[in-house]
Amino acid sequence: MRLDGGQLLEIIRDVQRETEELDEHLLPRDVEEVELEKLVARPRDDVVVVGVVSAVAGEPVKHEGGRADLPGSGLGQPRHGDLRSQLWAQEAQGGVHRRESKFKFGGRIDYKLKRQDSTKTLLIKSEQLLRIEEHDFAMRPGFGAAAIPVGIDVQVESIDSISEVNMDFTMTLYLRHYWKDERLAFPSRNNQSRTFDSRLVKKIWVPDVFFVHSKRSFIHDTTMENIMLRVYPDGNILYSVRVTVTALCSMDFSSFPLDTQNCSLELESYAYNENDLMLYWKNGNDSLRTDEIVLSQFFIEHFQASSGLAFYSSTGWYNRLFINFILRRHIFFFMLQTYFPTMLMVVLSWVSFWIDRRAVPARVSLGMTTVLTMSTIITGVSSSMPQVSYVKAVDIYLWTSFLFVFLSVIEYAAVNYCTTLEEMRKMKRGKIPSTFNASQAMAFDGCFHDDDIELTPFSRLAPTLTSDPLTMPTQTPDIRLMEGTRLRRQRSVRENVDLLVSNSYMIDSYSRLAFPLSYLLFNTIYWSLYS
Repeated sequence: MRLDGGQLLEIIRDVQRETEELDEHLLPRDVEEVELEKLVARPRDDVVVVGVVSAVAGEPVKHEGGRADLPGSGLGQPRHGDLRSQLWAQEAQGGVHRRESKFKFGGRIDYKLKRQDSTKTLLIKSEQLLRIEEHDFAMRPGFGAAAIPVGIDVQVESIDSISEVNMDFTMTLYLRHYWKDERLAFPSRNNQSRTFDSRLVKKIWVPDVFFVHSKRSFIHDTTMENIMLRVYPDGNILYSVRVTVTALCSMDFSSFPLDTQNCSLELESYAYNENDLMLYWKNGNDSLRTDEIVLSQFFIEHFQASSGLAFYSSTGWYNRLFINFILRRHIFFFMLQTYFPTMLMVVLSWVSFWIDRRAVPARVSLGMTTVLTMSTIITGVSSSMPQVSYVKAVDIYLWTSFLFVFLSVIEYAAVNYCTTLEEMRKMKRGKIPSTFNASQAMAFDGCFHDDDIELTPFSRLAPTLTSDPLTMPTQTPDIRLMEGTRLRRQRSVRENVDLLVSNSYMIDSYSRLAFPLSYLLFNTIYWSLYS
């Protein structure tokens, strides 16, 4: 198809008008497009005109030896030796391909593709702007000079768990680093910073801060890695990560569960000692910030930031930062689960003191029940605690309470034994009739009653009398007075035992008062020492 000059100029004007309308309403005008229009507007360069017309008609432009020919026409012959005409032809050919996407589908533009290309070009320009390929970022900034200062600030998001068995805690925090790398400085008219994600972090130098005594740690990666890099025009850098770390906390359970634990999270550079890198808190004590943290078993008294030095024999001194926090345990949970049940078991063991001493099944079953319950409580508490080699406060309370329960069982064993000896002695002395049947006396209510047996009082020590009956009335008062005075002053152990055996009910009477007072005294001393 051959066109004359008038038709070509008319087509060119239509193309220009359509281009201007699209550019004004939809997209900004590209610099290359403006240059192409300037080339098209030159009447002496037929090669450019032919190129544009060919693009509109959908026919390719052929280049052979610096010439651009339109198929089927004799146009497009540049001046020989005119290098400028050849350059115009090449630029026109590039403009043809850029314009082709706009007009090959009736003037519609693939804006999505253009945006993708612009984003890709922007990323490339950002890396070029920071001159990443021009420097060796395996070396720290200012290598060979003084140590580079790296400021740190931390915002604690949460304390996820505290384990007494493993002696550790889990914390989620935002860790921010501040330093200056002049190799990343870039010119900026409005002094605005540029923000990047983790993809650029892998191409530059960042501090190698790690957590001392950490067991596990990871950087969150939902939905992308939680890493932010912000570069300022003067080379200052902010590097922030969101990390969860499980670290060791050396706990002292001597006062458990009335204890207060002091835990710390320690930060340190792994490779750079104090001669290469200086870690410090960015804003002093204000560098450590916390959200409102609520724990189930602990109350956080306060957070504190501190710093120090750590020495390694093979590598030297390193700067170390500390995040110290004090945890005070809530006692109410252990009062409900441990202390109150223990107190009830001890008080329940005292009920046997009011049960008749001859009701053997009732008192034995009650004593064994309280002993087994105390054993279960002690086992449950021990299973939830670390196997430490020292005595804890809860152990003192539980084992002392267990001792009170155990002594109540032993008390009944003593009462029963004394009662048996007393009855055997009375039977030998004839105080109990031979026809008396002990099983019949217990047939109705399961216990003996002192009213059922006729017990006559008898003297514990019979006075030694002379053989002369005439002198006995005059000597007896003096002898009784002398013997009575001697017994009140001195009483042997055997006589005391005989007194208890003959009056076994007194053991229960004394226990009713001695056990509660002793346990009350123990609680007073215990809570005054540990609370």
